[in-house]
Amino acid sequence: MNKKYALTFVTITVFLDTVGFGIITPVLPELLMELTGRGLSSTSAIAGYLVVSYAVLQFLFAPILGNLSDRFGRRPVLLISLFVYGINYLIMGLAPTLWLLFIGRALTGITSSTYSTANALIADVSPPNERAQNFGLVGMAFGLGFIFGPTLGGLLGEWNIRAPFFAAAMLAFLNVTFGFFVLKETLPRADRRPFDWKRANPVGALFQIKRYPILMGLIGVMFIYNIGHHVYPSNWNFYTMLKFEWTPLDVGLSMGLVGILMAVIQGGLIRLVIPRFGQIRTALIGFIAAAIAFIGIAFSPTSFWVYVCCILSALAGFVGPAMSGIMSNQVPQNQQGELQGINASVGSLSAIVGPLLMTQSFTWFTSADTLFYFPGAAFLIAGVLSLIAVMIFLTQIPRLVSAENKSAAR
Repeated sequence: MNKKYALTFVTITVFLDTVGFGIITPVLPELLMELTGRGLSSTSAIAGYLVVSYAVLQFLFAPILGNLSDRFGRRPVLLISLFVYGINYLIMGLAPTLWLLFIGRALTGITSSTYSTANALIADVSPPNERAQNFGLVGMAFGLGFIFGPTLGGLLGEWNIRAPFFAAAMLAFLNVTFGFFVLKETLPRADRRPFDWKRANPVGALFQIKRYPILMGLIGVMFIYNIGHHVYPSNWNFYTMLKFEWTPLDVGLSMGLVGILMAVIQGGLIRLVIPRFGQIRTALIGFIAAAIAFIGIAFSPTSFWVYVCCILSALAGFVGPAMSGIMSNQVPQNQQGELQGINASVGSLSAIVGPLLMTQSFTWFTSADTLFYFPGAAFLIAGVLSLIAVMIFLTQIPRLVSAENKSAAR
């Protein structure tokens, strides 16, 4: 498959998948309040459990799907994942009870290999010196998805709070149809490897990565950073609705702005910044910007200052592509799926810890009997975690520079 068409398909796939995810975010608080009869503060904790049910199964199955893509190719894994996404959005949209909503979300976690498989596909068709920039296409698509997804979700939610779920299902099915006719396999049969259960389970996969010691520190950095970064999907809607009395449309529009900024950063600016400053410095800029933005949002007195911090937080869009590029360059092509599966598993671990920490913090500091009322507590915690990630990343830089020098010498 031509490199240009492969990258185009991945960009469209991630865009549509992100639209499907973002479209339900503005209406989730109201849906949970409808199903439980509770207020914003207590339903925030339930939303955290909903995210964790997804993350636990993603943690267990992501390395399996990553290894399956190394064995059978990227195409079948990607298409099956997208199809199941559509089925599960239908289940969630029709759910008359909370437990059925949990089932739909949990099943989505089993086949949530879209991003990891997309990254493996990008690695297949990209030379090492172009991978970080091409990983930026995934970030651009993610950002564009967050322009249209939450905005559309907010608009549809004004009409019916379940409508966004059905719209997400339709987009997933359209994406499967598009991929079935357009996507060709990018992993040649000669580069495939046998499926091995020892490498496909989460613990076994992490042991396999010990062959590349430099990755252990980087994975730890991303784990800590992602715990904090989960404050956005798990807490943004509840925080802004409670503190600033935003509506689902307000939430959707704000997330749309963040999406525009991410698209500018990851789709355009990163292609100028990485060649000029390198992947390491670019990642460092993103980590620091995220920490400042989180702390700023925590103490924002008005909606205006929240938007100011959102502009700064867009620079955090440097982190994903730069770190993906750094890590991807440490492993051979026939292990890219395994690497992305490991990254997805570690991301899922952070998605277990992060939403629980953030939603429980929000509930604790906003409940009627709290000793200290502080709705921004979760964002402050996220800022501190980002600063810790910065400090650990600084200790890894000498090893990264040494690895780069050795690679250049060859």
